[in-house]
Amino acid sequence: MVARRVVVTGASSGIGAATVRLFRAHGWEVVGVARRTDRLAALAAETGAEVFTADLTDQVQVEALRDYLAELGPVHALVNNAGGAFGLASVENSSAEDWSRMFEVNVIAVKRVTSALLPLLRMAAADAGHADILAVTSIAGHIAYEGGGGYNAAKFAEHALMAVLRLELAGEPIRVLEVAPGMVKTDEFSLVRFGGDRERADAVYDNVPNPLYAEDIAEAIVHAIELPGYVNLDLVTIKPVAQAAPYKVIRGELKPKG
Repeated sequence: MVARRVVVTGASSGIGAATVRLFRAHGWEVVGVARRTDRLAALAAETGAEVFTADLTDQVQVEALRDYLAELGPVHALVNNAGGAFGLASVENSSAEDWSRMFEVNVIAVKRVTSALLPLLRMAAADAGHADILAVTSIAGHIAYEGGGGYNAAKFAEHALMAVLRLELAGEPIRVLEVAPGMVKTDEFSLVRFGGDRERADAVYDNVPNPLYAEDIAEAIVHAIELPGYVNLDLVTIKPVAQAAPYKVIRGELKPKG
């Protein structure tokens, strides 16, 4: 059987890198996309994945990615994973520039890549029976919390984008899936959010029993895409047991009451 091809954005670290590794372990052809060439090169050497360096907020670079993929052949699945949060200030005091950056990477870039690759996904669906578009959003796109204004707004928008896309593609054999993680302990998410402040980033996960890890989300992504083509997991929300909501996280041992 000819291997299917998946494109994973934000592949240089965290959930994206874990997803590339797992798809490769399952026998997929994988193209990992990110901005950092050195990290992509290391991932390619480790996994055998194809890689492509691109800033997905730049339309010219997105078109270059599309042209590169068109030379490889059909794209059976797209995982829109690239994203990020910047700051945790109030709506009143937060930086409008940070908000713009969050909308560019979490929303506009997803639109750019999805629009560019849909013809390749349709080509794959015609031959394989179906294709997939999956976005890694966040529970921040479903539940608001103080200090999350810009990230909440961007992830709510990304969730809406996927919901509209599902309606617009109805009648085509293209699944539109969303995986919305809660607290995931990765090397960079909180560090980026807090501008490189390691102490503040580490405090997010301090004494939290078993926060999720990148590999947990990768398992959900690969499972959703490998289900039979008629099964659509519209929305999968994943949180650690210690997290009841974005703003309610238990620190310390989890114990039965009584």
